[in-house]
Amino acid sequence: MEKRAIATVRRAVREAALRFQLFASGEPVVVGVSGGPDSLCLLDVLRDLAPEFGITVHVAHLHHGLRGAEADADAAFVAELARAWGLPCTVERMDVHALAEQEGLSLEEAARQARYTFLAEVAARVGSHTIAVAHHADDQVETVLMHLLRGSGLAGLRGMRPRMPLPEYHGLLRQPPEGLWLVRPLLGIWRREIEAYLQAKRLTPRFDRSNLDLTFFRNRLRHEVLPFLERLNPRLRETWWRMAEALAADYEFLEQTLRQVWPTVVVSEEPERIVFDLARWRSLPLSLRRMALREAAFRLARRLRDLGFEHVEKAIRIAEEGRTGSMLTWPEDLRVVVAYGNLMIARTGAVWPDPDLPLLTAPLPLRPGETPWPDGRWVAIWEEISAWDPIRLQHADPWTLYLDAERAGTHLAFRVRRPGDRFHPAGMPGPVRLKTLLIHQKIPQAWRERWPLLVNERDEILWVAGVRPAAFIRPGPEARRVWRIAIRRAIGK
Repeated sequence: MEKRAIATVRRAVREAALRFQLFASGEPVVVGVSGGPDSLCLLDVLRDLAPEFGITVHVAHLHHGLRGAEADADAAFVAELARAWGLPCTVERMDVHALAEQEGLSLEEAARQARYTFLAEVAARVGSHTIAVAHHADDQVETVLMHLLRGSGLAGLRGMRPRMPLPEYHGLLRQPPEGLWLVRPLLGIWRREIEAYLQAKRLTPRFDRSNLDLTFFRNRLRHEVLPFLERLNPRLRETWWRMAEALAADYEFLEQTLRQVWPTVVVSEEPERIVFDLARWRSLPLSLRRMALREAAFRLARRLRDLGFEHVEKAIRIAEEGRTGSMLTWPEDLRVVVAYGNLMIARTGAVWPDPDLPLLTAPLPLRPGETPWPDGRWVAIWEEISAWDPIRLQHADPWTLYLDAERAGTHLAFRVRRPGDRFHPAGMPGPVRLKTLLIHQKIPQAWRERWPLLVNERDEILWVAGVRPAAFIRPGPEARRVWRIAIRRAIGK
């Protein structure tokens, strides 16, 4: 019976290691060990199978600073066990209570963030690319139930995965290095099998009283909710475990599909901004539209754990309505913005980053010759054309203006727009609202407030720079004096 208990666990770990490629031969594996039953079982199994897998084991234990003398004893137990088994060991301490207050987190979440950040740092120190933790099949069922109660989609209902990149494990205190993997060799093993294994191996784990504290959400699920549900379905745990496996396969298919379509719908991807082609994004099935939004949020804010269903659905609604300028606030300082033919997910400051354009914040009086722009990157050139030929109008770039000097006025300046500004563009029958013109020209709202407008002493708008001149100042063949106004990059800028 004892041999069978040991063989059952070893066989399951071997199968998981092979199926999910959990370990790379020749590398150290950092094993998170609390001293409790699950992590003690994991450590013992990996110690026994290490030669077979071609790995070495490094023990890592984090003292959370929460349980006083009991936690001190846990740390001493793990350190002594590692010494007795001849395994390298790292034991460190962190004040999780202070971290929770500092970051505004629950104690459970602060402990989780601290623990995985610590394991990542140990792995980096010892040159490991793999961190093994002791989540098992009962933990998987509890996780699925927890996500179900919180209203999760497929990503949550598939539960924990046997192997995943640690940078995708949301909410770490610091960004872990790339190429670091979190593995769960016991995920297909039930708690009763772990207990039988420990008994057969004559191993006595530590007991953590906090596992009985019903103020913790997971403990309430474990000790109250699941036992109640099992009265309705005694095989509930096995059923939900199989459901998580099935949903994981479905989700993997969707992930692969998203990876294939991602380059076709993403216009640009920067560290603080991802821009989708709105029409192409709309053409995706609803499930992929949702996944694309979640993926963009995750890439921009790795610590974002709880992007709720309502956040995604509101984003889909404003994107479907398609009103340019519509904006939605997401957690972690993210914004969803409908732009001109695009859908942006960006950090607040990157929604409309400062472009390489001569924008203004204050009036800029011009003088004949050169007038430097306030930021020093541009210069306005004002000169008179000695021999005027209207053919020049056909070859002028958008940042060059030719105007009839006798109609323009005598004092010229650039300013930004004001409420109620109207403008009569060349080629149009009459004046229009300046705001309307800028919108039709697809100039982002944040830039409109600083767009340079050339005005005269009567405050008539002569030119919306880079866009359109006023109708009444364009020089004809009979013009006697013609001015040229140009905005150019300053030399060396």
